[in-house]
Amino acid sequence: MSSRAFSRRHFLKAGVCAGVAAGAAPLLLPASSLGYGRPAPSDRINAGFIGVGWKGLEGCWGSLVQSFTANPLCRSLAVCDINRQKCEKAKQTIDQAYGNNDCRIHGDFRELLACDDIDVVVIGTPDHWHATQTIEACRAGKDVYCEKPLSLTIREARAMVNAARQYGRVVQTGSQSRSFSNIEFACRELRNGLIGEIREIHAACGGPSIPCTLPGEPVPDHIDWEMWLGPAPWRPYHSALVDKNFRPFQDYSGGGMTDWGCHHFDLAQWALGMDASGPVEVHPPDGKEFKWITFLYANGTRLVHQSDVCEKEGGVTFLGTEGDAWGHAMSSRWRLGGDTPWRLPPGPGGAIQGAKAHSDNFLESVRDRRTPTADVEIGCRTVSVCHLANIASWLNRPIRWDPEREVILGDEEASRWLDRAKREPWNL
Repeated sequence: MSSRAFSRRHFLKAGVCAGVAAGAAPLLLPASSLGYGRPAPSDRINAGFIGVGWKGLEGCWGSLVQSFTANPLCRSLAVCDINRQKCEKAKQTIDQAYGNNDCRIHGDFRELLACDDIDVVVIGTPDHWHATQTIEACRAGKDVYCEKPLSLTIREARAMVNAARQYGRVVQTGSQSRSFSNIEFACRELRNGLIGEIREIHAACGGPSIPCTLPGEPVPDHIDWEMWLGPAPWRPYHSALVDKNFRPFQDYSGGGMTDWGCHHFDLAQWALGMDASGPVEVHPPDGKEFKWITFLYANGTRLVHQSDVCEKEGGVTFLGTEGDAWGHAMSSRWRLGGDTPWRLPPGPGGAIQGAKAHSDNFLESVRDRRTPTADVEIGCRTVSVCHLANIASWLNRPIRWDPEREVILGDEEASRWLDRAKREPWNL
């Protein structure tokens, strides 16, 4: 982000955050006063939430606000959203959990990042905001939990990894199956040869995003439409976009391909041991050799998107030289060899518990200064698989990919899709 965009930082630190704190003495109470087993407030990790809409507060598999606020390691201090009504609802949720009225509301994420009492930020904004907000949070000295998909483009994802490493921050992406201990066991067993050499994987997820042609509508008073758009090209307001229905559209998301690809392509990458690499070719359907979008890895393994196997089964099907397996990113009910249940070790018990386990892992990683289960590098590699599928689909031609240098080979037009232009002042 340009320095001009952050020229207010020192003013904000002196004004917004210090001003809020000036009217009250520091809250330093014994753990017993807040419930058995809770650390003293001075020992907790202070969290701020950027984006408290559907995923932040209303997600069908558990909300980020509730998961973090319920953790005894965490103290939720502030919320930020372009929708004032969502902010007020999130504040109410947090204040009710703590029995006070202390949660702060910010309309601009830069105000929240300027607050010295915030240790971590939890980002639940639309995909086109993830890179800017994560990178600026790292620069501000905050650790970051960023929802999946990690980024809008491949270049953004790599910039997020670089920022995390440069500033020494813990950055977790929200692929919560990485914190399901039973799914971790399953992927490790597959990687270690349980069904022999994995030759083919069929993964169910949605299709590519498309251009947005929604009509314009009047902007409600409680919505900051300019801030919702941020780095995306300007267009008129539409109510569907500020709810959870931005995902089909190219300027804000990679569609179902990145939404569910960051779950099911992630399982494929995990089982193949490709957390730091990826495929070397991506082929769109051609009606001949490739009936569906197909990835080829250097060892000959194929990853197939949304095939007839997926239409029948959903989830992810692994085909090996000595057997097969089926699983799902949000379920512990995996199978081996057709319909035979795979008795995995006990895990978190379901998607909501898995989401809680994922936020728990992030907070513990922040406390212990260790790599989280879904480190930003893993998120980068998985979302790159998704983005490559979109590029091949949009251009309707094969893509050759160098996963070491992270470049598209011999195709200048395809290479231009590795990043997008951003509106000022939001250039990375």
